[in-house]
Amino acid sequence: MGQKLSSRQQAQLALLQTLPPKFQRMQATIEEMGALRADEVMVRGMARQLDELRVKAQGLNLGKVAETAGLMAMMARRSGGLQVRVRGLRELLASLKINYEAALREATTPEADGGPPEEE
Repeated sequence: MGQKLSSRQQAQLALLQTLPPKFQRMQATIEEMGALRADEVMVRGMARQLDELRVKAQGLNLGKVAETAGLMAMMARRSGGLQVRVRGLRELLASLKINYEAALREATTPEADGGPPEEE
């Protein structure tokens, strides 16, 4: 394994490695919402966590992860039917996990010499 990860990939990997425990907490909060046991503080905390993830992911060029986290935060804050919010959050969390796996695969694959140039 002679190729090394770029500094951008190392930064992306550092962020991505923090996400699985956050996914578990999000899943638990969504299930609490579905069972009518979640209070507004839990939902706002999850939305704040998603906003933070969106900003960090955007800064590291993880566009799909950032976009999905932003949609989840918007869905969590949305007014209206609780069951619609819960279903939307479940679907978006599944999408976020898929985007996470793709980003993780890309971040752990060494770039070829002719890869995309890093922005300065």
